[in-house]
Order: sequence, then structure tokens, then C-alpha cells
Amino acid sequence: METLRHLPSPPAKRLAVHVKPAAERALRQGHPWVFEESITKQNAEGEAGSLVIIFDRKKDKFLAAGLYDPYSPIRIKALQFNKPATINAQWFAGKIEQAYERRQPLLQTDTNSYRLVYGENDGLPGLVTDVYDYVLVVKLYSLIWVPYLREVLMPLLRLSGCQTVVLRLSRNVQQQPEELYGLEEGQVIYGDLPQEAIVFREHGLRFRANVVRGHKTGYFLDHRHNRKRIGELAKGKSVLDVFAYAGGFSVHALSGGATEVTSLDISAQALEMAKQNVALNKVSGTHHPLPGDAFEQMEKLEKQGEQFDIVVVDPPSFAKKASERERALQAYQRLAQLSAKLVKPEGILMLASCSSRVSAEDFFGAVTAVLPASFREINRTFHDVDHPVGFPEGAYLKAVYFHNKKRANA
Repeated sequence: METLRHLPSPPAKRLAVHVKPAAERALRQGHPWVFEESITKQNAEGEAGSLVIIFDRKKDKFLAAGLYDPYSPIRIKALQFNKPATINAQWFAGKIEQAYERRQPLLQTDTNSYRLVYGENDGLPGLVTDVYDYVLVVKLYSLIWVPYLREVLMPLLRLSGCQTVVLRLSRNVQQQPEELYGLEEGQVIYGDLPQEAIVFREHGLRFRANVVRGHKTGYFLDHRHNRKRIGELAKGKSVLDVFAYAGGFSVHALSGGATEVTSLDISAQALEMAKQNVALNKVSGTHHPLPGDAFEQMEKLEKQGEQFDIVVVDPPSFAKKASERERALQAYQRLAQLSAKLVKPEGILMLASCSSRVSAEDFFGAVTAVLPASFREINRTFHDVDHPVGFPEGAYLKAVYFHNKKRANA
């Protein structure tokens, strides 16, 4: 922990706060966000990480405790609800231990890559930690965690068994360098990292993640269960993996016995990662990287008369904010229409969304409405076990599987 010695201790001054009635009701139900405009009374200015005690307006009794974030519209990230508790190293360790216990079903499989702490959903708002073999990647989405880094790292390292810690910082956190005390994006803050790319296992298959420069923490772990399912369905099949990124679905399909897999992505760098990930595993099928815009390439494939036994469509988020919701739904519908034309009779189509602004019901309804009548829904999936949903805004991932019941030559 030598690199963390210069970090500040948690702010000594505690804040006392009252909030509006709607915010009180949300806190009573365990919602972890208090917005700036919800605060009606505050006894002092707060620093990043200041402990806040929220009292109810009528009896002035304890309502919740949280950490103060002066740089975010979500001004208070709530930690403890309804019953007072001492927020200290022991309290943080307890939360992390609870999170670790939730991951036990996954850790019984041949998998050494998982999300150990999922922010608000594990009771630690703004803190995400992912494990890749011996490397723990800690991503801060709020400056409130800088004074508590030493306290949370001890139980994280103890439980995960990791030997190295890489720090990742969200864009909004990086915009306040004076609050970071020398911490930098991609910095190794504990142990050694001989190379940026770490090879890890997912249900027995091998993948590579760049934990210093890769998207998010280096890889997208949330679709693990869907990737495994596609692998189970792929034996003897041809597969199209749209928005393939680093080839997660492609690798599982090939390892599951797919005869050929086409990985479509606009990023040549992503497709190179996909090729490397395929090469890490024993496969007999043929891998076809296909660079280009997903919409344009799918139209080209249709005009060429191409069809596949399985089509997987897993796009990036189309709605970063509420105003983009309708446009996102239209994009999902367009993808559903394009991909349906590429599914062979008796084939499988999987459509996914990671847009938190688009509800599961709206997504399922939108894509189902534009699919041909021969497409029958066979399954819906949501988050894998290491991405629990602890509050409404924590739900973002949803996927739906369809069977094209149209028969060949029908």
C-alpha cells in the first residue's frame, strides 16, 4: 500500500442534512441516491467523502448515512438506511464480504474473472471492482472513495486473493485532478503488472483483457451467462456475432462446435482482439472477422443471400440519457428487422440491450413488434450473478432469444 500513503484520511467533519419528502420516502426504501436539489438543509460545506447523516424532518431521527460528493448532481451516495451504524473499515469489510458471498455460485465454476463489487447494487455507490485472474481492477465513479481506498483494498485483496491492483477512473473523476492526490487512470497501485493484457478464464475458455487501457475495466463480464448459452447451442451451426467487440460470443460459439463464426464489428482493433481470443482456445471451426458498420454490413449480407443458424446482436448502449430513449428503441427495431432476415429457418436469434434508459419491457415489446410471425420467443435473460440489481436504476442488461419456426423451403 506504499503508493496510497499520501492519500488523505476520511474527512473529520460530519454533515447533518434534511431532504425533501420525496427523497425521504426513497431513502426509507433503501434508494442510494440523494440529488443536490433534494437537500433542504445542510449544516456545513462538505468535502468529497464527508460522512453525511440524514435526519427525518418530523422527528429529527436518523434516516440514512452516506458520503458527500460535491462534484456530482447525486450529492449524497447513501450507504446505511434506517438504523444507525458506524461507517468505518469494519463496516466496509462487511459489505465487501456480503458481495463476495453472492458470487459464490459463479466461483464454483471454471471462472476466475468476475465483478466483486457492483457499486450501488452491492451497497457501495460509485465503486466497481473486477477480478481478472490475479489482478484486481478498481474503478472509481466518484471521488468519495479516494479517502477510503486503503480501507476497502484490504478486504478486497484478502477475499479475492489478487496480487496486483490497477486503478481505473471514470471521466468525471479524472476532471478533478486536485482531488486525486496524484492518482492516475490506469495506475498500478499495488503489486506488479508485467504486462497490460491479462489472460483469464470464463467457464473454462480463455480470454485476454487489457486492464490498463481496455473499455470499462478491460472486458465486459456481464454477458457471461449468455455467451455460455450461445456456446451450448452452437454445435454444428453457423453463427453471426454482431457488435462482436473482443469476440466473447464468437469464442464460446467456436468452442461449442460451431462450424463457422463471423465476427462483425466497426473497430479493427476490437476484431484483432477477437482473433487473439479465438487463438487462445482450441477450436475447429472457421473464424471470419468482418469489419464495418453493423447496419450496413447486415444489409450487404442480406443482399448476398447470406443466412446463419444463430445470429447474436449485442449493441452498445443507444441511450445514454432519457432524451435518447425513443431513438434507441427505433435503432433496436431496425436491428431486429435486419437480423431476422439473416436467420435461417429453424434458426436462433438473440437480441440484447445494455441501455439502462430503455426498460426491459419496452425493449422486449419493441423488438417483438417488428419481427416476422415465424419468430417465437423462447427465453429472456437479465444480469449474471456477479451483476446483482439492488435498485431500479441498477437494471440495464436484458436479452431475448427467438426461434425462427419457419421451415426450410416453406
